[in-house]
Amino acid sequence: MINIISGISVTGILVGTCALVILLSAFNGLESWVVNLYNSFDPDIRVEAKSRKFFQETELPRTKILEISGVERVMQVIEENGLLTHRDAQYVCTIKGVSDELVKMSGLDTMMVEGDFRLNRGQIPMAVVGSGIAYALSLSLNDLESPLDIYVPKANASFSLNPAEAFHSSSIRTAGIFEVQPEFDLKYIIVPIGFARELFHRETELSSYEIQLKPDADLDQVMKSLKALTGEGFAIKNRFQQHELLYKIINAEKWGVFLILAFILLIAIFNVTGSLTMLIVDKSRDIRTLQSLGASWSVIRLIFFLEGMMISFLGMSIGIVTGLVVVYLQSKFNLVLINGEDAYPVLVKGADILYISLTVLAIGALASWLPASRTLTKRRLSQLGQADR
Repeated sequence: MINIISGISVTGILVGTCALVILLSAFNGLESWVVNLYNSFDPDIRVEAKSRKFFQETELPRTKILEISGVERVMQVIEENGLLTHRDAQYVCTIKGVSDELVKMSGLDTMMVEGDFRLNRGQIPMAVVGSGIAYALSLSLNDLESPLDIYVPKANASFSLNPAEAFHSSSIRTAGIFEVQPEFDLKYIIVPIGFARELFHRETELSSYEIQLKPDADLDQVMKSLKALTGEGFAIKNRFQQHELLYKIINAEKWGVFLILAFILLIAIFNVTGSLTMLIVDKSRDIRTLQSLGASWSVIRLIFFLEGMMISFLGMSIGIVTGLVVVYLQSKFNLVLINGEDAYPVLVKGADILYISLTVLAIGALASWLPASRTLTKRRLSQLGQADR
């Protein structure tokens, strides 16, 4: 009976540990997938004014940023909301004007679903449009007769019944359509920065700088250098800070699941307490024999404590190995699919395995210490001895 209960304890720890490894790896994979998805559009660092939408380029010259160690490229950005019209369709979106560095800084050219990723055809400016916007406007790259018409509000414009007095407008042709994810596809149309400056009538202003770092650059050091250069008037954001809420939600879900499974694991591991209690009852005569041979109470308690730790360690070890095998099979053979085509991403992190191991061993130590310290007392053993007689 004791062996059966011990086997149940090992199995419970095994299943709980395995579940922790698999689920944390799944959340890591999801986070990595989201990061890679945003990497095609977001820069390593974005610098923008804190309290203003635009700032003068002379306030923070691009050349000064390029002098910082670790900075590879700096892209000038100016963006503003505007109205797109194409034939009879209209759509409100964000017009993002960028300098030529975008081609080298982003992976957007690999996200094209139609046309080419180009912002100029000779001297003619061209636009690259998100797939959601293209769908809403019924946009066709083969329609050469109807370019995109863009309307943006004039700065400090007063109310007027004549739209021409309240908006700047211009026309541009579409070179291609990109598809990253709905947050970008439904929001952005990308145009050359020269075109955007003329459209917005902001020839010397920028919305932000987008910075690409060298592969061996120290992100924290670069951000400190930028902070020293810009002062308090500018906000400096890395990839995670650009979508801080999203990453906080992912991490909160991950550690929420960890705590829930840790609680379930706590219940499973406390089967060890029952196993050790029954083992102490069964071995009461052997305990008295050890005591007669000179074994101290601390040594006897240590024997049963180590017995409980062995059960916890065995279940934990098999659970971790089983979880890693399941994660490997998922990454190798795509056992679980997200949308019928793409495999659910998984990623194992050494830190997570360490946290799981420490959690299981800590709960196992508590579950082993309770029977070893409370049941193994002189009074309790004398009661067991009388019961044996």
